[in-house]
Amino acid sequence: MMSLGLRQAIWVAVASACAATCVSAAPRAEGAGQPATKKTFTTAEVLAASTPADWRAIEPQNTLYMDLPSGRVIIELAPQFAPHYVANVEALARQGYFNGLWVERVQDNYVAQWGDPDSKKPVGNALRSVAAEFERSSRGLSFMPLAEPDTYAPEVGFSDGFPAAIDPKLGRAWLIHCYGMVGAGRDNDVDSGGGTELYAVIGQAPRHLDRNVTLLGKVVQGMELLSSLPRGTAPLGFYEKPEQRVRILSFKVASDVPESQRTPLEELRTDTQTFTDYIEARRNRHEEWFKVPAGHVDVCNVPIPVRQRAAGTPQQR
Repeated sequence: MMSLGLRQAIWVAVASACAATCVSAAPRAEGAGQPATKKTFTTAEVLAASTPADWRAIEPQNTLYMDLPSGRVIIELAPQFAPHYVANVEALARQGYFNGLWVERVQDNYVAQWGDPDSKKPVGNALRSVAAEFERSSRGLSFMPLAEPDTYAPEVGFSDGFPAAIDPKLGRAWLIHCYGMVGAGRDNDVDSGGGTELYAVIGQAPRHLDRNVTLLGKVVQGMELLSSLPRGTAPLGFYEKPEQRVRILSFKVASDVPESQRTPLEELRTDTQTFTDYIEARRNRHEEWFKVPAGHVDVCNVPIPVRQRAAGTPQQR
C-alpha cells in the first residue's frame, strides 16, 4: 500500500503529464482538421468493463449484521480510523448487547439512531465510553484524492473504500459524514461515547459533524431499510411512544455467523484505475438522460459500488 506522500506525488505527476501529452484514443477523421474526441463512458459501462482484481471482498471480521423485521442492514467497519471504537462495538455485539434494543430515533434528512433509550442495559466486558477517535495521522494512509476543492477540508477523497479528508499541513486524516456513514453518539464530553448508541446518516451529508463525532463504518447494504423508516415526531426525531420504535432482532459480527447465513459482498477498490474512471463518469454523466454534464463531483456524490460476491470467487485483497 502506497504512502500518502508517494500517492500524492504520483497523482500530481500523472495529472501534469496527462495535461500536456494525453491524446484521445478516438481516430481523427481524415482531412477534418478537428481534434479527436475522447471516448466517454457511463458508470454502468465502467463497471461492466471491470475485472475481478478491481474488487475486494468485504471481510466478515470487519462487518456487522443488524437484522430488523424488514431485513438485514450490513455495516462495514473502519478499524484503520477508529480501532478502539470498532473493537468495543464488536465486543458489545458479541455479548448480544444490541439484540432486542431499538431504532429509537429517525430524524428527517439527518440520521437514524439505535441503542438503549433508557441507558440501563449492562455492557458486560465492553466499555460504556471510549476516548474519541475523531481523526488519525495521515502517515501511511492509502488515499485517492479528488481534484475538486472542498468546503470543509483541504483535501477529500477515498481511503480503502471510505470517504475521507486530510490536512497535509497537519498530517491528519478523518472520515466524512456522507450518506450511509455510521457513527457513535456522545454527550457534550468528547470521550463520552463508546458505541452503545450508533447512528447512520440518512440525509444530506451533515459535514459540520466531521471531527466532532467518531465515525466507525458505513452501511454497504440495506440502507433503504433505515432511510424509509417513519420519522420520529419528538424533538430530534425521537419516537414519542415505545411502540413506535423498531426492534433490532439481532446484531452480530459477520464472522460469528455461520457461513451459510452470511451475505458475501465485494466492493469496488478505490485504489484502481477503474475507480478513477468511475469518478470521471460520475463527474460528467454521459447517460442519455443527462443534457448538461456537471463537470464536477462531490465526495459524497460518489457511492462506492458494492455487489454480491459469487460463490467460489477468490477474495481479492
